[in-house]
Amino acid sequence: MSEHGPKDDVKGIFDNPRNVNLLKYSLYASCLLVAIADFFVDGHPYFDIEKFPVFYGLYGGIMCAALVIAAKWMRIIVMRDEDYYDR
Repeated sequence: MSEHGPKDDVKGIFDNPRNVNLLKYSLYASCLLVAIADFFVDGHPYFDIEKFPVFYGLYGGIMCAALVIAAKWMRIIVMRDEDYYDR
């Protein structure tokens, strides 16, 4: 067995800024393609607001942000001291 830890000179795939940018722009492109495809698909809306173009994408993004904000508030309520179980 080696006494040395993991090598510090080993780089991951996302350590290269070019790969990060490629992933970011690929995500943007896929979101744009799905938004464009929404104009060509009949969604059979039940409520009138669902007729708004890209409604589901906007709704999903807003609800995702709301969940993050709610989790931050919940953390204040359920957070315990670091030594909670030691007492």
